[in-house]
This record gives sequence, structure tokens and C-alpha cells, in this order.
Amino acid sequence: MELGPTELSHDYLDLDDLFTPDELAVRDRVRTFVDERIRPNIAGWYATATFPRELVKEMADLGLLGMHLSGYGGGGRSAVEYGLAMMELEAGDSGIRTFVSVQGSLAMSAIAKFGSEEQKQQWLPRMATGDLIGCFGLTEPSAGSDPASMATRAVRDGDGWVLTGTKRWIGLASIADVAIIWAGTDEGIRGFVVPTDTDGFTATPIEPKLSMRASIQCDITLDAVRLPTDAVLPGVRGLKGPFACLNEARYGIIWGAMGAARDSYETALRYALERRQFGTPIASFQLTQQKLVDMVLEIQKGVLVALQTGRLKDAGKLRPEQISFGKLNNVREAIAICRSARTILGGNGITLEHSPLRHADNLESVRTYEGTDEVHTLIMGRAITGIAAFGGA
Repeated sequence: MELGPTELSHDYLDLDDLFTPDELAVRDRVRTFVDERIRPNIAGWYATATFPRELVKEMADLGLLGMHLSGYGGGGRSAVEYGLAMMELEAGDSGIRTFVSVQGSLAMSAIAKFGSEEQKQQWLPRMATGDLIGCFGLTEPSAGSDPASMATRAVRDGDGWVLTGTKRWIGLASIADVAIIWAGTDEGIRGFVVPTDTDGFTATPIEPKLSMRASIQCDITLDAVRLPTDAVLPGVRGLKGPFACLNEARYGIIWGAMGAARDSYETALRYALERRQFGTPIASFQLTQQKLVDMVLEIQKGVLVALQTGRLKDAGKLRPEQISFGKLNNVREAIAICRSARTILGGNGITLEHSPLRHADNLESVRTYEGTDEVHTLIMGRAITGIAAFGGA
């Protein structure tokens, strides 16, 4: 007797048994939110390149903003709980998950890790409630994978600082209230807390885009932005500061990519069971079954990678090269899954009625930001061989 589409269709290895009741409760709350608020609307938001600002307070009420940070309004949730939330959000859309990542893992994390007590008190509680939005300015037009070559400079001027330079691909910048800007100084690279209403700060959305259309990415111009002395983040100097924040965001991507992959697979499975050709559901054809099986293999393995990474993070044992393992593998496999799912949908798969091609397009951005495939490959290569292969000859 054939099983048909049972729970094995979605959790072949019974991976839910590896999670605690509290972890599953977090997942299910976010899944319900995605089903009710994102799925019915995402095609429209994507088509019109609209970021749904009305969701910000709703996500804050769910405890998603700074949910893995402790104190100052943070949720104090575990890394695994945070990861599960990111997986469910990205099953809705990568752009929505990116908002939570920029707000919590980048902007809030920078202040929480390296800010003064005054900075934490001033910004974090209202960022956790969604009353204030943050952004994180590291990448520049000519400094993406090589942030050490950034041209943005901050110079001391009397009792303060003056920032001059440009940043590119900065999520949320045009709607942000505060920006964490990384700049070169005579003391090395430093981070600065910059209210976005400061004279000389300009954020311009990058349009049109073929990816992340329900999200916002911007160019930032810093034209002699004058800041007080206490605008600098006192807790760090050098690239280890922004890299620590990037690793927080990269960790969330490991989970999020599997959400996009899972949603694409489930969409393709439903379609294959309903769509009939040559008098039979296309799910009955061997080639279609092979595609579905390959998707299940990689999704289940990817969730296991994410879970082990999360357990290591919660235990305080996670190394940067292990984050690179997960980011490289899970995003790469998720793109392949989304593209394969699109082929099962045939011509209908290029419409916004179905999610796989939208997910695949979004994941092209996810594949690039927070470290390209090439960068994470070289991070792993250095860990394996002990030889750094970054940079040209």
C-alpha cells in the first residue's frame, strides 16, 4: 500500500523530535504569523516593490526584534529559537526575514555588543518595540568582500567627529532612525551611532531590483556628518566589530534559506499531486519524483546543519568557519531547490501566483550578502589548510 503525501512529505526524518516544546512553540507562533500576514500579501508587495512597514510593530509584538539579545528589551531567546523563527519568516519571504536580521542581528547587536550603557539605554528598548528602526553601514561601492579597504573616514574635530564617505546596499537605511556606520580613523576602524536626521546623512533606495523587492536597500552618502564624541561605539576597534555582527546575521541565514527551500518544495509537491498530464498526476512520473526526493534530502540535511550550528552557538562553542559551512551549504542548496521546484510548475512557475522563482530570485541576494560563496569557501579553506588564500597576487 502506498503511503501517499503524509507527514513524511514534510519531515521525513522526524526532525521535530530534536526540538524542545518551547522551541517548537516559537516556531509555530511565527509560522502562524507568516500564514496569516505574509502569504496572502507577499505577491503584491513583491510586484510593487513595497516593504510592508505595518508588519514592524506586529513582529515586535511577537518578540522577533532582538529576540536573541538579553536585556534592554531583548527577548533573551536561544540561538535555536531565533533560528527557527528565521526559517519560518523566510518561508514567507527573504525580504521580511532580512528586516529582522538587519534590525536585530546587525544594528541592535552592534549596540548591545559594543555600545556604552548610555547608547544601549537610548536605542535598544525602542528598537525592540519597533518604535525605532536601525541600519548597518559597512559595505561600500568599492569595498564589498574587502571591508578593510573602506574609504569612509571619521576624523576628530574639536569635541566631536566628522564622517565623510559612501555606503552601498544598506538595508532599511531610508526608513531607519539610527545607522551604525563603520569608518576608518587614525585609531583603526571604528563604529559610530548616527541618528539619520543628522545633517549630511542621505539614504537613497536602490531601484529597480530583480531580487529582494519586498525589502529596502540603499546608497548612503555621508557629507561631513558631524557627531559628538560619545557617538563612537567604545567597546571595539578594528574589523572584529562588524565581523562579529555579520556572523550573527550569517547564522540566521543558515536557517532562513531552508525556510525558502521548504516553501518551494511544498509548493511543488502540492502542484505535482494536483496537475495532471497524460491522464495522471505529474507526481507519478519518475523524473518528478526524483526532483522531489532530491529536495527532501537537501532540506532535511540543511535543517540538521542549522540545528547543530545553533546548538554549538547556544553552548558558546561556535567558530566562524562553522558559520561559513552553514551559510555556504544551505544557501547554495536552497537556490538549487527553488529552481528545481520551479521546473515542476512549468510555465506557471514564472508567475507570482507561486513562490519558488520569487524565493530563488531573493536567494541570489542572500547568496551575495553577508559574504559571497567565494568568501565563505576561502574561510573554510583557511580553516582546513591553515593557509589564507584571500587577496590577489
